[in-house]
Amino acid sequence: MHTIDLRDRQSTRTELAQLVPRAMTDVAAASAIAAELIADVRERGELALLDQAERLDGVRPARIRIHADEIAQAVRALDAGVREALEEAISRVRAATKAQVPASTITTLGPGAHVIQRWTPVSRVGFYVPGGKAVYPSSVVMNVVPAQVAGVTSVALASPAQKWFGGAVHPTILGAAGLLGVDEVYAMGGAGAIGALAYGVGTLGLDPVEIITGPGNVYVAAAKRLVRGVAGIDSEAGPTEILVIADATADPYLVAADLVSQAEHDELAAAVLVTDSPELADAVMRRVGQLAATARHSERVLTSLSGQQSAVVLVSDMVAAAAFSNAYGPEHLEIQTAEPGVILDLIDSAGAIFLGADSPVSLGDYLAGSNHVLPTGGQSRFSSGLGAYTFLRPQQVINYDRAALEAVRAQIVALSTAEDLPAHGAAVTARFETGNS
Repeated sequence: MHTIDLRDRQSTRTELAQLVPRAMTDVAAASAIAAELIADVRERGELALLDQAERLDGVRPARIRIHADEIAQAVRALDAGVREALEEAISRVRAATKAQVPASTITTLGPGAHVIQRWTPVSRVGFYVPGGKAVYPSSVVMNVVPAQVAGVTSVALASPAQKWFGGAVHPTILGAAGLLGVDEVYAMGGAGAIGALAYGVGTLGLDPVEIITGPGNVYVAAAKRLVRGVAGIDSEAGPTEILVIADATADPYLVAADLVSQAEHDELAAAVLVTDSPELADAVMRRVGQLAATARHSERVLTSLSGQQSAVVLVSDMVAAAAFSNAYGPEHLEIQTAEPGVILDLIDSAGAIFLGADSPVSLGDYLAGSNHVLPTGGQSRFSSGLGAYTFLRPQQVINYDRAALEAVRAQIVALSTAEDLPAHGAAVTARFETGNS
């Protein structure tokens, strides 16, 4: 991990944003390939998905759509410990997500003048669960539960065909889907899968979805950007990130363990420590080296930690640490300081925030009850993680009676005249004229 020393600088947020370490990922550069794959699926449907799986995943599935009995068998075959953990995760995420569903409200603006605010779920959603370097049953939970809590009634799940399982979806993914009652699962991956979810594939019985959520590689991100407008998306998820704000009271071993845990995801994962203690920084670096060298995925971890996206940032104080974090907008922010609540009050941009030494990011990945589908690449500066609200549309219902409309008739006419839209005013006054019906 390289060092960025900001102790003698007074930087604006714009200047800090230019200093933020980032992985080199260019979604735009992947767009041309993603567009070709999507167009292929739109033109050739199921056959295109089979060809893409064979070429990109190294296996041609026997079928794209998974039979319900295969899903049921996967549930029965789940390891007992894994099943128990998944069921607990489902319960916790469901409980925490219920707080994200707003109640309908009625605003009374005068006698007989009411505006109703209601929240309506979309009817159909598509989830993408990546394959690749790891298996992500937890992502099934994090995507499906918020949609179910929001009231979505139709869901489809896509995950790449697995060479080691004869072209089927990984059985642990199928098992997690089955536990949640999801019975529409497709063995398809990458940009082609995103296109299939957005536009539908008739021969598979795959109807288009209204929102697509879930992480993936740069081609999945590019595909989501391309279909936006046809379907809504959660975000263009990129490589995972952890930023730890720590002071001299932090345990360097725990900080190092948390940095390594996220570097384990892939070579472009970002691990950043921000501290006002050079001594802590040195101790963390030593511990990181030890843990990385002995990690199961050591090569991947070392590549991530040695990349330009991973760094130790030295600052003059904790106020400066919070300012740097806000400019970064991390996916995961840990605060390991003597008074984490004080630092929290200074934070305005983060996907999820983990307070104190006993709230590691790994807790949020699995069993905190929070959602781990979070904005990356600085997107937490203007967006949030996945939640029930992702699948809800706010709608205002206007309900005025005749007297309430008459009370504002003159003002409506005045404004419509000022805007040279007299028919707007006439549509109101017509209701108070006689003999025109």
